[in-house]
Amino acid sequence: MEERKLILVETVCTHYQLQFSFIEQLEEVGLISLVRENEVVFISEEKVSDLEKVLRLHEELNVNLEGIDIILNLLNKVGSLQSELDEAKKKLQWYSGEL
Repeated sequence: MEERKLILVETVCTHYQLQFSFIEQLEEVGLISLVRENEVVFISEEKVSDLEKVLRLHEELNVNLEGIDIILNLLNKVGSLQSELDEAKKKLQWYSGEL
């Protein structure tokens, strides 16, 4: 089983100059997921990039949490549709003998 790399949320808050309550709000809305072990709160290392994306939308573009949720869902949907389109193009090329 692969070991998860966890970072203390306190460290993240210090690094990004955030209040812990803001991190909790992000978790409540479902924008990030936190790990709790023995009353200590962590974020997995791989989820820090998600946090950074949320912070950029919130701070640089002044988007509220509900708006961020909508934007991220739409971006995921666009990515999924792009993958489907790429797959359909490959099949079309194969059937037309271009591959």
